[in-house]
Amino acid sequence: MREYALAFSSLPFNVRLFMSKKLTILDIAKLSGVGKSTVSRVLTNDPKVKPETRERVERVIQESGYSPSKSAQSMRGGSQKVIGVIISRLDSPSENKAVSTMLAELYRADYDVVIMESQLDREKANEHLQVLKRRNVDGIIVFGFTDCDIPAIEAWEHKAVVIALDTENVTSINYDNQQVINSALTHLADQGISEVGFIGVDPSDKSTGELRLKAYLEWCENTGSIANYRTGQLHHESAYQLVDEVLAPATQAIVCASDTLALGVIKRLQELQREDVVVTGVGGNDLLSFLFPRVFSIDPGYQPAGKLAANLLISQLLGNAEISHHTQSPIL
Repeated sequence: MREYALAFSSLPFNVRLFMSKKLTILDIAKLSGVGKSTVSRVLTNDPKVKPETRERVERVIQESGYSPSKSAQSMRGGSQKVIGVIISRLDSPSENKAVSTMLAELYRADYDVVIMESQLDREKANEHLQVLKRRNVDGIIVFGFTDCDIPAIEAWEHKAVVIALDTENVTSINYDNQQVINSALTHLADQGISEVGFIGVDPSDKSTGELRLKAYLEWCENTGSIANYRTGQLHHESAYQLVDEVLAPATQAIVCASDTLALGVIKRLQELQREDVVVTGVGGNDLLSFLFPRVFSIDPGYQPAGKLAANLLISQLLGNAEISHHTQSPIL
């Protein structure tokens, strides 16, 4: 053992260092005779580094077998196999469904994923985009919302996919918001139900709000039915408070713009002992239908949309696909 120690100590410093531990930027700096900050600038391709200094540092890196961390690779512009996903709400069952299939595809392609929450806030979403840009992630998938800063996302060009919102200059996947309501109304009509109320989201929300309400109003016009609806916030408590304004003695069903709203409606109907009223939702929540058999929930296709978003982004990053636009059909 003593002979081995003597032999090891006689080796050049750089060889002993390479054999004894994983190299760090500080080690490279010592071997190159420069400061740590200079090595960092070489790794980030800083043009201010003198050519002879860059050559010396890069030669040490090559000879020593030094491998920079993902963060260092990110700083110098290389692919680090990371995708940023900005969802609207962490507690959104619909977005979680899409994320589940999305993650499976991204992991299968050997990407890591960073998930961030916009909380439907434009400024917060933009802050997340800036963070992801600084981290030099390979691409982003954003769950859009009405006040979303589309130009900020479009700046990512082929490195971005938007879900739940139509865009022009980046790939987008939107749900067929009118068809999900039409499907619910058709289901009710098949049961001979014609007295139908509607509880939705404020029309300032272009998708869940405006388009789903529009589908109900068009149905009323086409069938000669009197429109009976209220809109509020995308929350079960909001729907709960609106039930009394929509419910009439003749009401046979209430169509809800989402499963979240349906939960609030069901609770209020139970309190009023009006469980004869059929409730429909949008979301395809299996547990909702299991707990409340008279509830019919339309699945907009969240899981297929999540899978498609991941595969489209991967193909675009590989240069195998152009920017495109898709409408996800409901799962009936």
